[in-house]
Amino acid sequence: MTREQFKEQWNHFKGELKKQWGRFTDDDLVRIEGDYDRFMDLVQERYGQHKETIHRWVEYWFEHYQTAKLGTTRKTR
Repeated sequence: MTREQFKEQWNHFKGELKKQWGRFTDDDLVRIEGDYDRFMDLVQERYGQHKETIHRWVEYWFEHYQTAKLGTTRKTR
C-alpha cells in the first residue's frame, strides 16, 4: 500500500486501528489524519512495535479490505 492509498482509506482504517491498537484516542486519530509516517511513529511510540511488524499488519488489512470492497478473491501472504 502506498502512502496515498493509506490516506485515501483512512476513514475506513480508523475503526480497525482502534480494534487492533486499543490505546489510540480520538485525539491520536485526528493527529494522524491519514499520514502514514505519523501513524507508524505513534504506534511504535505507544506499543514499542517494530515498524516492519506494523507495516505487515497495515498491508494485510489493506489487502483484505480491498478484496472485500471489490468482491474478489486474491491470494494473501
